[in-house]
Amino acid sequence: MLSGGLCLVVLLMLAGLWPSSAPADDRHALRPVAEHEMPALLDAGDSASLREAIGQSLVWLERRPPTSTFVVGPRTITVREQVRALGRLLQFLADDPTPDALEALVLEEFDVLRSVGRDDGAMLVTGYHEPIIDAALQPSAEYRVPILAAPAGLLARRSYPTRAGIESGGMAGRTRPLAWARNPIDVFFMEVEGSGTLRLTDGSEIRVGYAGTNGRPYRSIGRLLIDEGHIEREAMSMRALREWLMAHPDQLSRVLRHNESYVFFGRRAGPPVGSLGVPLTPGRSIATDPRVFPPGALAYLLTARPRFAGDGEMSWSPVSRFVLSQDVGGMIRGPGRVDVFWGRGPDADLAASEMKQPGELYVLVPKSLNARRTPPAKRQPDPGPETRTAVDPRPSDSGGDPAAESFEAFF
Repeated sequence: MLSGGLCLVVLLMLAGLWPSSAPADDRHALRPVAEHEMPALLDAGDSASLREAIGQSLVWLERRPPTSTFVVGPRTITVREQVRALGRLLQFLADDPTPDALEALVLEEFDVLRSVGRDDGAMLVTGYHEPIIDAALQPSAEYRVPILAAPAGLLARRSYPTRAGIESGGMAGRTRPLAWARNPIDVFFMEVEGSGTLRLTDGSEIRVGYAGTNGRPYRSIGRLLIDEGHIEREAMSMRALREWLMAHPDQLSRVLRHNESYVFFGRRAGPPVGSLGVPLTPGRSIATDPRVFPPGALAYLLTARPRFAGDGEMSWSPVSRFVLSQDVGGMIRGPGRVDVFWGRGPDADLAASEMKQPGELYVLVPKSLNARRTPPAKRQPDPGPETRTAVDPRPSDSGGDPAAESFEAFF
């Protein structure tokens, strides 16, 4: 994700702890939704962010041959059809329509297909973000952790020294620091995300992104701490892992060096970019499996996300919004996985750390030109966007939940 960087879900694959969820036939991964099963497609987000995300999908789609096709469940659509439908939706959004008016247009322009989820019917929704860490361009007693650029000829070699070897100077003369960070934990988690922003001492910022690895195998430090009895499996999260590392500085080097893989970075201009080569929109861009969900496609997501309450405590709130498939991930496989990009800041950090939620994802497929356009059937009044309880907003427990069983692999 984030320009193909090594991200949370990629690490799941490298750790080898996440089961495959791709069905034998991807055409069966999405099924048409019957009228009595249709959710209320009411969007609780702002129109501006939805316009931005749709516009970015159109930028990518308009670079494609108009007659090229996407297989979407039982349907096959052309790029031209997708551009036409998304263009009409973008024009409609210019007037900031009400959620009900937007829903009516969507149902007029698109057919609704639901992702079937995993073999057990469950769908796992996680989050990722753009971390911000304190850094300086020159080393000092305070800023002593190098953020290394990729060495010349990185792709020509199969492997470089391990993390321990690199931290001990094994790459001296072959690479250079882009900057220096205060905290090795921050740099490690930026490696996990695959990109981030360096906030320098003068207040300016530098964006950096994944530029390659040392070619060594990834080993999960979260799994290590669980196996050693330091963190319970059910309690494992990015936040729990960070808190343990900060509370045990005498164990820090040993634990981080358990993971032999090391990520190199390069400078990046502009906002975070997904696999389509277009900027990601916080709260609107998602990472999915392109074998199941067509790149650039519109979808509707029901799940829950954590937020900080006024007293600083974490609470969970429902999410119901339109999203665009604009990124991929190494372990975002099959119809049972989706990863939401939340941007930057405390709430985004929290979502990336804590989200491992059940959810529902509905893919919107342009209707054929000769399809009969009828207004949506009348349904019972809805209590309002992001207030319904179709998806339990509480964190998943470990009772048979694949996220609770394998979430330590994120680290």
